[in-house]
Amino acid sequence: MQPLLHGISSMATRQALAELAADWQARGGEPVSIESVGGVDAARRVQAGQESFDLVFLASDALAKLQAAGRVAAGSVLPLMRSATAVAVPAGAALPDISSEEAVRAAVLAAPSIGYSTGPSGVALQALFARWGIAEQIAARTVQAQPGVPVGALVARGQVALGFQQLAELIHVPGIRIAGPLPPAIAIDTVFGAAVVQGTPNAGAARRVLAFMASPEAADAKRRQGMAPIRGDGIR
Repeated sequence: MQPLLHGISSMATRQALAELAADWQARGGEPVSIESVGGVDAARRVQAGQESFDLVFLASDALAKLQAAGRVAAGSVLPLMRSATAVAVPAGAALPDISSEEAVRAAVLAAPSIGYSTGPSGVALQALFARWGIAEQIAARTVQAQPGVPVGALVARGQVALGFQQLAELIHVPGIRIAGPLPPAIAIDTVFGAAVVQGTPNAGAARRVLAFMASPEAADAKRRQGMAPIRGDGIR
């Protein structure tokens, strides 16, 4: 009997991973169950080593920290997909001009409220606001979504007028309009990858799953879920 593989991931990749896991199993591969939570929480739980995970799917910087701590198997880290940060507004609202860095800055300054995540896109966005010199000016109007809560949900409920998050986390949220990804000058792209958790008894099966998820056969599923497929560019 094939083992049931257990994985944990950040929220940004949950839709893509669900489709990939189903595709893998449909091809005769091992069944895979992936729990999706906030990325910070996922990394903490793998670092703690108190739960039986076979696979971990996180942003490249988080995986690098787990690798340095010996929490993932040596040589098992693979980049899987790249996600762009996009901008969203409530359904029915006018789309802001985000065609240039100057236009995005103006849209942020004009927005009555701005939402961002606890994930890598939110960290990068706060750094951008600081670089622009407007962090203090807009502090009272910014809302950070709780871990595991999509920024798009805050936008849809009218809690924020302008939301920034990974495109993959916005495309399936009802009640919003997506203005598009950030322009190249200030693009915030995140590489998401995967690794085999150190000590799993199912390491061979876990590596087979990752080989499939990094293969050309997995590319279309990633694109359907707002991700760009990649292979071999950055997190070993």
